[in-house]
Formats: sequence, C-alpha cells, structure tokens
Amino acid sequence: MLIRPRIKPEHRPYRTVDGHVRIGSVIHGIGAEILDPQGWVWTLVQAADGSRAPDAVVAEVLGRHEELTSDDVLQALADLLEAGFVEDAGAPLPAELSKRERTRYSRGVPLLRWMDLGPRADSWEVQLRLKRARVLLLGVGGTGGHVAQSLVASGVGHLHCVDPDTVELSNLNRQPLFRENDIGRPKVEAALDTLRALNSDVAVTGERRAVGGPDDLAALLAGEPAYDLLVLAADSPPEIRRWTNRACLDSGTPWADGGYRGPLVTVGVHVPGQGACWECLRAGEAERRDLRLGPGQDEEVTSPRMPWNPANAVTAGLSGGLLAHAALALLTGVPALEPGFRFGLNLMLPGDPVMVRFPRRADCPACADLPAAGPAR
Repeated sequence: MLIRPRIKPEHRPYRTVDGHVRIGSVIHGIGAEILDPQGWVWTLVQAADGSRAPDAVVAEVLGRHEELTSDDVLQALADLLEAGFVEDAGAPLPAELSKRERTRYSRGVPLLRWMDLGPRADSWEVQLRLKRARVLLLGVGGTGGHVAQSLVASGVGHLHCVDPDTVELSNLNRQPLFRENDIGRPKVEAALDTLRALNSDVAVTGERRAVGGPDDLAALLAGEPAYDLLVLAADSPPEIRRWTNRACLDSGTPWADGGYRGPLVTVGVHVPGQGACWECLRAGEAERRDLRLGPGQDEEVTSPRMPWNPANAVTAGLSGGLLAHAALALLTGVPALEPGFRFGLNLMLPGDPVMVRFPRRADCPACADLPAAGPAR
C-alpha cells in the first residue's frame, strides 16, 4: 500500500491543447497520452504530489468530480502505478544503502526511475538490485575497461575481472584503466587498483587467467554464490563467444557481449530460454547477407581480420558504454529489454542505428532443446 503516492518528478504531467493529459516524458518515448474529457484525470495527477495519503487523494478528486466513486479513483491510481508513473514519497530510505552510497548514487537513481516503467513504489529498489548483484567480466581492455568503470561507478555489488594480458604502450590509446606507469604490469592487477580507487563500496576482485576452452568458462561460472551476469569484452580466442554461449546456456546465466570491428560497434543481449541465443543470431545474420562473392572468394575478404583490431578511444568507449547499459538493464530490469538481439551503431552512418533480431531457431545446435524461460525481471 502506498503511503504518499506521487507522480515521479521525471514524469511530470501536462495538459495538451485539446485537454488530454500527457505523462511520462512522451518526447523520450516513455510516456502516454490519456483522454480526459471530464478533467478528473488532471485533478488526480495534481493531487498525487506526495503530500497526501491515498484516501486524501481520493477525497481531493471526489470533492471536484462528484460523478466518480472512490473505486474509480483508486483504480486509476493503481493503473498509473502499474504503468510505472507513480512512486511512494513516503517509502523509507533503504537501510542497506549507507548515507554515502545514497549521496553517491543520487544522480543515477533518478535516471533509473525515469526509465523504469515497472510497478515499483520505491525508487531505490533498483539501486539495491545493483548492490546485490555479482558480475563476471571477461576482458578489461578497451571495451572491458569502460564496462568495468561504468559498473563500478554505478554501484554493482561485486565485479570479478578476468584477463590474461599485461599492459602495453599500444593499449593506452583506448583502455581507460591504465596509465604509462602500468606498462608491463598484469592488466588485472592495474585494473583492480583503478577500480577500487573509484568506488570502495563495491567489491572488485580479479584473476590473471586465460580462457582456453569451454571448460574454463564452466569453471569460472561454477563459483558460489552464482554470478547474476557474465559480460564478455574479450575477442580472443576467436571461438570465445561460442564457448560463452554454450557455458551460459548450460548454467542458465544471462550474458552480454560487445566490441568493435572498424567503425561498427555492437552489443548482444542474451538470456537462456528467452529469444534467440548467440548462435541463433549468428545463423540468422549469415543467411541474411548478400555478399555477392565471386568464384573462389572467401567470405573473410568482406571484412578482413587484421593482426590487431583497429580501434581508438571512441570505438572502445562507445562499445563499453553500450555494453554497460545492456548489463545494467539485465541486472535491474531498467529499461526492460526483450533478450535475443544485437544493437549498436556504425560511425560511418551515425543516423542509422544497428538492430539485429531473429526468432529462436528450432534447429539451433545450442539452444533448440532448452525450454522457454519466463520474461526477464
């Protein structure tokens, strides 16, 4: 039961020229427009300002619109809560978050509240989900370094970093966790120093370890307590995405992967049993291509591999930022995502975003026998 219902500040309503009520930042693709020929919806959203208990909100509306019943008003208030436009101004501050943490995340919580269209009375509940989350991150280079920074700054409870490499001078054009005096150090060691200095309220651990096959991934995921999410920001060995897909399907672990190939930056969002798995998407993309290859031409020539993946701070930062966004969404449910897709952008065509989604394949060698799961939280 709400103590003092209020329309979320980010969803402040207004009236249109034709008397409708707009609520929830319509221009951001979040809100709704409500027909209000009698004007009582406007009275309701004005009364739900966080200063009144529900019965007082009802009384305020009925005092101006006698044709209504209390059930009408309470149902409308419940509908607004279900749509994600209402929170409880009287909800107590969470004891699990310290005063320092509440100050630290005081800018991030309103953004989550803005994007959250779930029926949630307490705007701090999403931040608590982050604090309780455990994330396994593979790779702390360009993409992975930006992901790690974002997750630690955002308040994920425990981040475990895995990377086999040492810092090189050529890393410093795009990998944000390292400095010149880190050259020669194991990347994990240097990364942990930087991340722990960023947010001491987050548990950051790591190990210098190479992933050489599916058994290595299974061993990493077998720890207790279980990880809530695997984030793949490594691009070698070349089979690592396929291995990760299989390991996460076996363990039931949601995962996201991201990276860059020249000017193309993409991120994949995967939850076992929900939508297409990584192999479904890859097969769908392969079928869709029209490469028009001449006789004897290998498909690799259409986007050739090079000894090093060409990259700079922009491509690494964009891929890491988008991957962190996907990770936060999977961990919190904000914004709600339907898994089984890949998204991103091409810096050569910035006005034409990338979105790849295919149905789950009945003949997929990885997930065909996996039962369908319920919706993401």
